[in-house]
This record gives sequence, structure tokens and C-alpha cells, in this order.
Amino acid sequence: PVQDSGNILKQGYLEKRSREPSFFGSEWHKRWCVLTQRNFLYYANEKSKHPKGSFPIEHYQPCLDSQLRKDSRKKCCFQLQCPGKRSYEFTAPSPTEAQEWVEQIEFLLRDLSSLTIPCEEEEDEEEEEEEEEEEEELAKDRDSSDSMNNSQNSALNPEEPELESDDIYEVLPGELPNSQ
Repeated sequence: PVQDSGNILKQGYLEKRSREPSFFGSEWHKRWCVLTQRNFLYYANEKSKHPKGSFPIEHYQPCLDSQLRKDSRKKCCFQLQCPGKRSYEFTAPSPTEAQEWVEQIEFLLRDLSSLTIPCEEEEDEEEEEEEEEEEEELAKDRDSSDSMNNSQNSALNPEEPELESDDIYEVLPGELPNSQ
């Protein structure tokens, strides 16, 4: 049905509640529903060329709603609401499928509200540059702390030679090492 199938984010059969309630209450009609990057369209069936209806998805909010039906399929219901506009009510084939529709629409709405979407290559390059900068800073810190330690040691004890490891014990007068 949709000309550019690359635009389709989700599609499948849902039951849509009709606008006008009949004598027996609200009627649910099986519709082939298509979510694109900008619109929600619904068709009489999968083969239909022209939608029975469509609306821009951008300002609608999806939510699961078990109050829409009283029968065994109440956990499969969700609706799309937009302040000041008509609400659309749907029943999916399963509770899992209803949840998937809601999550896909929420994901799309977050995507639409984001002004820029960086491509992966740019993100990778930025991360690599940040890591290189951090490594350079660490190297500078190490170099400066090493030179500070060396200059402090030589400034505090300019004449004192470094001790060798064997000369760590002092021999007192009158005592011989290892004499027992």
C-alpha cells in the first residue's frame, strides 16, 4: 500500500474502533495499519491501494489502555491521543503486539523530537579524539609529577648520596654483627 516501503517502521493488522458508535455500541474493524517515519495510515486490508485514513504521528502519545474493551482482548488495547485532536483506539492480536506498537511509536516520537541524530562514524571519531586527549593529559600529569618529585628530592637533600640497600642497619660500638 505505501509507495516507499523503506519508510515503514511497523505494519500489521489491528482492530480500529469506529468513530460513530452503532446501536450495539462501538464497532471494531480489522484494518491493515502502517507506521511510517511521519504518519500512521490504516487500510481496509493489506492489498488496498488507498488508505481509509491517516494522520501525522508527531504530536500523538501512545498508551496501553485495558479500559477500551470489556472482553478477553482488553489487555491488547492501546490508544493514540493528541490534545485537541481525535483519539484513535486499537486492539492488537496479543498484549505483546500491543506493547510493541506502543514502544515503536514512543521510539519514533523520541527520534522526531531529537534535533540532530549523529551518525555512528561521527560518534566513533569523537570518542577516539576524547580518549587521545585524556591519554595526553595523563602523560603530561605523570611527567610533571615525576619532575616535581625529582626536583624536590634534590632540593631537600643536595649533598646526601643515595643509600645502598645493604647499609640499612647501623652497627653500634662494642657489638659485632652475628656475634652470639
